Amino acid sequence: MKNTSVVLVATALLLSGCGGGKYAASEKIYRQKATAFGKTITAQPAENQWEKVPVIEKEWIASVNFGIRKPNYVMIHHTAQNSADETIKTFQMEPTQVSAHYVIGRDGKVIQMVNDYFRAHHAGAGLWGNSTDLNSSSIGIELDNNGTTDPWPEVQINALIQLLTQIKENYKIPQANFIGHMDFAPTRKSDPANFPWDRLSQAGFGFWYDGNLQPAPQDFDVRAALRIIGYDIKDLDAAIKGFKKHYIAQSALDAALNEHERSILYNIYLKYLYL
Repeated sequence: MKNTSVVLVATALLLSGCGGGKYAASEKIYRQKATAFGKTITAQPAENQWEKVPVIEKEWIASVNFGIRKPNYVMIHHTAQNSADETIKTFQMEPTQVSAHYVIGRDGKVIQMVNDYFRAHHAGAGLWGNSTDLNSSSIGIELDNNGTTDPWPEVQINALIQLLTQIKENYKIPQANFIGHMDFAPTRKSDPANFPWDRLSQAGFGFWYDGNLQPAPQDFDVRAALRIIGYDIKDLDAAIKGFKKHYIAQSALDAALNEHERSILYNIYLKYLYL
């Protein structure tokens, strides 16, 4: 029996378009993979989901109450490459096994490379909150920036904010759930470097600390605060460094917190504590 939801699923899967020209080969592969995923999703019963379940009797009975999964996080990266074209080429090479949903050029051009409902390969190994697989629940956005000497052009940040506004509205993503790669994987990532997180927070994406900081209490538990925000505290030094790269400065590479930095952490912690 054919699933009556095939039309809805197929529509979501094929939103990528059918471009030609120099990207015709990768567009063909994209459509082939989307079609294969569509067949898996619409299989009745779902393929391979019962193979190892030790049951004597099994049956498929369809429910009418379901939908496709939606993202609940946005993770921002810098490309660490020299141009948007170079990044596009990297994301079109299957051996690299890396991708993102969007690439934003230094000129503000937004390129979508993976459907929002698909799982792009941008986060890798890490932990945020209790999630070790943000690829499965996030949208990845790569900003064309070499990660060292490049500034952040106003036109690029404006384009990012416009895109985030639409994504946040489409999927009802909470303000707290806009993070950087360095937050999720502080032991191995530092991107996006020197990024204007305060500007994004003002627009409603992620938190930033208040101008009038309240001193952190003497018994303030740094470890617990970082964990509540979302950081992986198994390597506490790495978590502190990740926090400092986001909220203090990219050059703040040590794992010590002075009183001002403790107050910043306390301020951010309170925002997460009272969500």
